[in-house]
Amino acid sequence: MSIAIATEADIPALCHLLGYLFAQEAEFEADIEAQQQGLKMIIRSPQVGTILLSRQQGRIVGMVSLLYSVSTALGGRVCMLEDMVVAPEYRRLEDGSHIGTELLEQAVVYARQQGVLRITLLTDDDNIAAQRFYQRQGFHFSTMQAMRKSLV
Repeated sequence: MSIAIATEADIPALCHLLGYLFAQEAEFEADIEAQQQGLKMIIRSPQVGTILLSRQQGRIVGMVSLLYSVSTALGGRVCMLEDMVVAPEYRRLEDGSHIGTELLEQAVVYARQQGVLRITLLTDDDNIAAQRFYQRQGFHFSTMQAMRKSLV
């Protein structure tokens, strides 16, 4: 397995992975055109974010995106961990490898190298498996409550 920064050539495979993610999320639906546009915006603007991907035998099987901001509370760069997904057939492999764990660990290492002081993420309230996964990786629940207002 290898982990690398995504390029525009990877967008079709990344959209395929996002299809798995949006199929399980309550608030979002897959929209290939929107996904392609968003992925291009991130890939073309490293100051906006970074997409890391995992390849297994040349095939893209996982991805995670880091979207950057600045925290006035911390006085520095922070990020949102978005779109963490591993293709279902590559989760909990028989050989003992854990692509999701390795991908997340590399995302944390990469974020530290970029000077990021905090990583925040959101999961669906009822996605207990994802919450447990992130807790095992050192994430914890915040007392902050996520709220949204759509502008589209």
